[in-house]
Amino acid sequence: MINEHILVVDDEPAFCELCKLWLTQQGYEVSVAADTEQAKQVLAQQSIDLILLDLALPPSFTPEEGLRLIPECKAPVIVMTGHADRELALTAIKNGAWDFLAKPLDPEMLAVVVKRALVKHELEQQLNQLRQQLVKDDDMGLVGGSENIQVTRQLIARIAPTDVPVLITGPSGTGKEIIAKAVHQHSNRKKQPFISVHCGAIPADLLESELFGYKKGAFTGADKDRDGLITLADNGTLFLDEIGEMPSAMQVKLLRVLQEGSFYPVGGRDLIKVNIRIVSATNRDLPSAVAVGDFRDDLFYRIKGITIQTLSLQQRKQDIPALIQHFLLRYNVKNQTAITIQADALAWLTNHHWQGNIRELKNTVESLAAISQGKHVTSEEINFLFAADKVTPAKMTDESLDRQVKQLEIRLITAALEQSNGNRTHAAQKLGLSRQGLLKKIDRYGLNTHRE
Repeated sequence: MINEHILVVDDEPAFCELCKLWLTQQGYEVSVAADTEQAKQVLAQQSIDLILLDLALPPSFTPEEGLRLIPECKAPVIVMTGHADRELALTAIKNGAWDFLAKPLDPEMLAVVVKRALVKHELEQQLNQLRQQLVKDDDMGLVGGSENIQVTRQLIARIAPTDVPVLITGPSGTGKEIIAKAVHQHSNRKKQPFISVHCGAIPADLLESELFGYKKGAFTGADKDRDGLITLADNGTLFLDEIGEMPSAMQVKLLRVLQEGSFYPVGGRDLIKVNIRIVSATNRDLPSAVAVGDFRDDLFYRIKGITIQTLSLQQRKQDIPALIQHFLLRYNVKNQTAITIQADALAWLTNHHWQGNIRELKNTVESLAAISQGKHVTSEEINFLFAADKVTPAKMTDESLDRQVKQLEIRLITAALEQSNGNRTHAAQKLGLSRQGLLKKIDRYGLNTHRE
C-alpha cells in the first residue's frame, strides 16, 4: 500500500523535522521545503497528497508569500498560523486553503486535521471520477450492451433526424420515456421544447383543455386565455405517454392535429397551426385494442410510424449489472458519497426477478445505498431490505409488519442523518420528508432527544 505523501513548507528546520517525526509515526511519507521556490520544485517532481503551509515565508517573510502559493497547489492545503492570526487563516481559506492549524501545533490535533483533509480529498477525487464517468455514459441515456439496447441505439440514431412518428411499446418501468427523450435530443428539434403528457393520468374531462388550451370564458373558471400543451410543444416534440389510455373522443381530436397540423382551442374560433413531432408510448397491445374497438385504427396508423419495443429486465438480464452500477453512480454524485457494491450483492440483484423492471431496480439500488452505512452495499443490506419477502402471507401479522416498517424507517433515518452530518433539514430532503415530519419520527423512535 502506498502511503499518503505530505509536504511541510516552513522556514524553521527544527519545526519541519518535528512535523516530519510526528507524521512519519502516523504512517505518512513526508517531504519538507523552506520557501515557496523549494515547495514548487517538490510539487513539480513528486506526487503530493497534502500540504502543510506556513504563510510567512522567505524572502519577504510576509503572509502574501504563502498566500500566492495556495492557488498553484493541486493538493489540499492546510495553513499554519499563530494564535492571533485567525483573520489571516480565513483569508487563506478564501484563497483555496482547506483548513488551518494554530501554532504551536498539538500532535493530536495535527493528526485529526491531516486525516480529515486526506479523507475529504480522496472522496472529492472519487466524486470527480464519478462525474466524469457520468459524462462518458451513453448520451442517449440507454444503459447496457444487450442486443435489444444496441438495436435501439442504432434505430434512434437513424430515425431521430427525421420527423417520422415513433411508437414505443413495452411493459411499465422499462424506460420508454428515456427513449422518447433520446429521440428528441438527437433530432433537429433538440433545442425546442420536449413536452410530456401522461394520457392516463389526466381526467378525461380535463384532457382536452390541457392539450388544446382554452379561451377566456370557455367554461367556469376559465378567467383568462391559456395555451395548451400542444401549443407549448410547437417546433418541438410532444410525447404522449400511455396513449392507449386516451379517451375515444380525444383520439378523434388528436387525429385532426396529426393530419392537418392545426386545431381550435376550447371555446376559440381562431385556428392554431403547429409544427410538432409526435412520439407515443404504451404498455398496451394496441393492435388488439384496435381489433376490439378500444382504439381508433386511423390514429394507430398515424402514430405508429417506427415502432421501438422495450423489453422487461427478465428478458435482458445481462444489462442489470450495468444498470445497478449506473444508478449507484448517480446516487454517489447526487449525495457526495462513494459507495460501491460487493460482488455477492451484485450477483443477487442480477438474478432477482424485477417485476417493476428498471423503475423498481433504480429505487432498490438507491434504498440499498441509503442504508449501507458505509462504503459498500453488501448482502446484509439486501437481507434487511428484502426481509419482508421472507415472511409468508400465512405468517404475516400486523405486528410483524409494523416491526419491519419500524426497523426499516429507523435504519433509513439513521443513515440519512449520518450522511448529512446530523443536519435534520438535509436528512429530511434525502428521505423525501418535511423537516417537521422527520423530527416527529426521530421523537417517536427515540433516536435522539436533542433537536437543532
